[in-house]
Amino acid sequence: MAIEIHLVTLFPAFFAGPLQESILKRAQKQGQVEITVHNVRDFTHDRHKTADDKPFGGGAGMLLKPEPLFECVEAIGGDPWVILLDPGGDPFQQQDAQKLVKRRKIVLIAGHYEGVDQRVREHLVDQEISIGDFVTMGGEAPALCVIEAVVRLIPGVLGNDASIADESFQSGKLEYPQYTRPRDYRGWKVPEVLVSGDHAQVRRWREAASLELTRKRRPDLLAERPKPRSKAKS
Repeated sequence: MAIEIHLVTLFPAFFAGPLQESILKRAQKQGQVEITVHNVRDFTHDRHKTADDKPFGGGAGMLLKPEPLFECVEAIGGDPWVILLDPGGDPFQQQDAQKLVKRRKIVLIAGHYEGVDQRVREHLVDQEISIGDFVTMGGEAPALCVIEAVVRLIPGVLGNDASIADESFQSGKLEYPQYTRPRDYRGWKVPEVLVSGDHAQVRRWREAASLELTRKRRPDLLAERPKPRSKAKS
């Protein structure tokens, strides 16, 4: 059964190109995922299709109104897991993608302007996600990041599921450096161990290189890893 992903946005045309390219296009064509884009303005009830309004109490910017967001999610139906893409959300990590790929129906709400009415956060949304400590124009680009991270974990989407196991963050470390032809480019040579044909040595080199790269760039990942248990003495 395909995973359903529903995008709720003010700007549905934003997704027209990305959803029809590369692996996302193939995954939809093969029935591994169903991605539907919903225009928030289709769930408004005035002739101007107003989906945002000024915040009570004053302040800069506009807020997305609760009515069209609630009605859109209710029209999607079922029992979806509803996510708001918002700079104030929890940082999105690989383990979040691993959890989301197990769900059958996901709704991604792309926030905009100064955010959404608080009642959306409290009574409609199950999870708030941020893709980093920076602010984008809206939640559309972050939603695409989440979709790509989740869809590529669906069995069969990448063609070789074993390739996922060694990727950055999957094992708690960054991925090891990789090389391809030519073996010598402008005097920069591929490490001899990688062309030695000795698979055991290659595995050891990759493990060491992965660990060293993680120590250098993301030591926080190593700090988070559980320490191995010491063997009890007999």
